[in-house]
Amino acid sequence: MILAGDVGGTKTHLGIFKSEKSKVISVVEKKYESQQYGSFESLIDHFLAHVSADIDAACFGIAGPIETDQAGKAYCQMTNIKQWPLITETNLSKLIGDNSVFFLNDMEAIAYGISQLGEQDLEILNQGKPLDGNRAVIAAGTGLGKVKLLWKDNEHYPSASEGGHANFAPSYDKLQGKLLAYLQEKNQGNVSIEQILSGNGLINIYQFLNDGQESAAMREKIKQADDVAQVISEAGLAKEDALCEQALDLFVSIYGSVAGDLALDDKTVGGIYIGGGIAPKILEKMRDGNFMKFFTAKEIQIPKFAQFNADIPVKVIMNDKIGLLGAAWYAAKSGVNT
Repeated sequence: MILAGDVGGTKTHLGIFKSEKSKVISVVEKKYESQQYGSFESLIDHFLAHVSADIDAACFGIAGPIETDQAGKAYCQMTNIKQWPLITETNLSKLIGDNSVFFLNDMEAIAYGISQLGEQDLEILNQGKPLDGNRAVIAAGTGLGKVKLLWKDNEHYPSASEGGHANFAPSYDKLQGKLLAYLQEKNQGNVSIEQILSGNGLINIYQFLNDGQESAAMREKIKQADDVAQVISEAGLAKEDALCEQALDLFVSIYGSVAGDLALDDKTVGGIYIGGGIAPKILEKMRDGNFMKFFTAKEIQIPKFAQFNADIPVKVIMNDKIGLLGAAWYAAKSGVNT
């Protein structure tokens, strides 16, 4: 049996799996609020106390950079949970009888999970003209992640990155330039893409646009909200508030532009996949044409690059278990006894 986990700054999804041929089959799963636990080890202890399974190996997709110590053992410091101590391969191996433990960056886990999806798990934004070749995933949620899937010997090989922390570069849209200047002033420094394409990023956009235009009703809703980004996105989707709608439009246009840059960076003729928790919740807005308008808005002087992007398939991942499935599949394909 495999213990797998998708470990995020907000939620952690754990499960026990068995493997059959090229697929992993869920036995039991459970979701947790990550920050309700003092450490990842305590969360694992809690989960294992409520399941009955002989664990042969474990794999975790973690929202943070995976590093190795001098002994070659993996460890990770979570990007968005500062209070958790280091998550280490050594400590987790002890919890499962000194069996094998694998760490993946959370975006690598999503990349491996693509092989486990069916057509029902994907929503098509652009049919494109798919070819054998590189793919990439971009995922906005609590943070922003990117991963390339390199095409070699008729197989895709995920390559992790920290591309979400690259500097934001506005497109030809003047409003994006003003947003950059606003956040530069607010930060007194560089502005990363994650500060715009994330839950907190949507709040940043709303605050930028709010020049005395905020309605009293929306001000009160936001004041009482546990999840401000959700309030803004829901009001924007429902067209209940003009400021929220404008914030959501700007968010989606930047999402399209950044995804289009990724397509050019990695020459993703095999497709771009949109992951993370935000896109499925705003699918109606993702499909209204604004995303693809900015996805294909590339170098005017050389039109072939706009056409290059227009030919790339773009799909939204609707299955929120993809990171968990990818972690389980990685352990299975690593040859453990499952």
